[in-house]
Amino acid sequence: MNEQARRRPATPYRRPKKDPVRMLAFEALRAVDERDAYANLVLPPLLKKARENKEFETRDAALATELVYGTLRRQGTYDAIISACIDRPLREVDPPVLDVLALGAHQLLGTRIPTHAAVSASVELARVVLGDGRARFVNAVLRKISQHDLDSWLQQVAPSYDQDPEDHLAVVHSHPRWVVSALWDALGGGRAGIEDLLEADNERPEVTLVARPGRSTTAELLEAVGEDSALPGRWSPYAVRLAEGGEPGALDVVRDGRAGVQDEGSQLVAAAVANAPIDGPDARWLDGCAGPGGKAALMAALAAGRGAFLLAAEKQPHRARLVARALAGNPGPYQVITADGTRPPWVPGSFDRVLVDVPCSGLGALRRRPESRWRRRPEDLEGFAPLQRGLLREALGAVRIGGIVGYATCSPHLAETRIVVEDVLGGPGGPALAAEWVDARPLMPGVPALGDGPDVQLWPHLHGTDAMYLALLRRTA
Repeated sequence: MNEQARRRPATPYRRPKKDPVRMLAFEALRAVDERDAYANLVLPPLLKKARENKEFETRDAALATELVYGTLRRQGTYDAIISACIDRPLREVDPPVLDVLALGAHQLLGTRIPTHAAVSASVELARVVLGDGRARFVNAVLRKISQHDLDSWLQQVAPSYDQDPEDHLAVVHSHPRWVVSALWDALGGGRAGIEDLLEADNERPEVTLVARPGRSTTAELLEAVGEDSALPGRWSPYAVRLAEGGEPGALDVVRDGRAGVQDEGSQLVAAAVANAPIDGPDARWLDGCAGPGGKAALMAALAAGRGAFLLAAEKQPHRARLVARALAGNPGPYQVITADGTRPPWVPGSFDRVLVDVPCSGLGALRRRPESRWRRRPEDLEGFAPLQRGLLREALGAVRIGGIVGYATCSPHLAETRIVVEDVLGGPGGPALAAEWVDARPLMPGVPALGDGPDVQLWPHLHGTDAMYLALLRRTA
């Protein structure tokens, strides 16, 4: 070292600055990773706290939300790109470091944030949460990522479609390969349809409200929200769609339970079960898997308009409490109980209408819960299978002859939809109870692309809803 270098003063140490937006996004991602939390449950209280502490403006909350959900949706793609920029297997990188890298990758490749700002903000975050040593690693990786845009990276890290169609779609559209395969089987058709579906899974869904009949109207909701901030639903007569950034919790009509937040596909399913034609009495309805209460609340409101009684049953006590909260104030008779639909306490054959929205993989709601695509495994379906069949058998037992059962899932996977119904009605081992299919399509008037029937599968890319499935069955003997 020469004399001049020895005399040069050392650069003073600069403490890293905390960016509240990126700190919050990092905290949310860590909660999702460490506690298996869901972003839609973790993020709202974090945003509320930041607003109360006056750390955030509305614009900051929107950016934090985009960073969290965008990073989770594109996690598979960003993992492939990060892997191409490091000299070790991805599994050997500490999860907090990966979260910072993924946040940085999303800012570089998935937003309009300038390159220098995305890199510097991510490195600053790394200094705060990881320390200066690992921040240098983050800086080096993100500078490599910044050398190409997303399309260029995909050409490098994704196999060609001709070589391996499913793996290509998995990397390009950030879904596990097995999910791509399952969705493609359920959807059928060629490349265009599956790409549209996967892309729709990566878009932020609209917030949709439901006006509960007899308690509020869509006109009231539109007026409460404001014409510039809301639109009528596409298909459901009870739906109102909020413009981006709308906060339903701020509306009095939502706070007091006269309206709620409910996907339009969920509304269509509940309304179809409520409106399916039956012969004879129509006085006793059952929601056999009622939690968290959206469908039950709509069905209770519709039942009240006809003088019918709704029993809402939910196995998990905490979810039963959510159902009770959703139904509070309903003008007609109802009851909420904690009960297992596979071991029901009710008298067989005592209901005129029954809905069972069974526990499932949730592959139909990946746009709302993007982290679930990375948690689910193919073997999970084996665990759901006996439960789904058991619930449907008991639902058929609960309805009287001539009554209607609606079997619903928030999954398009064939193993959770039509195969379950076919098995229960007449698969190996014979039918448990005699029932016949009822065409559900006429009960969703105006909704296009409902297929050949008699069951219905909704799709995000075709209908703008979650991928809800509905089979209607009439008990015959």
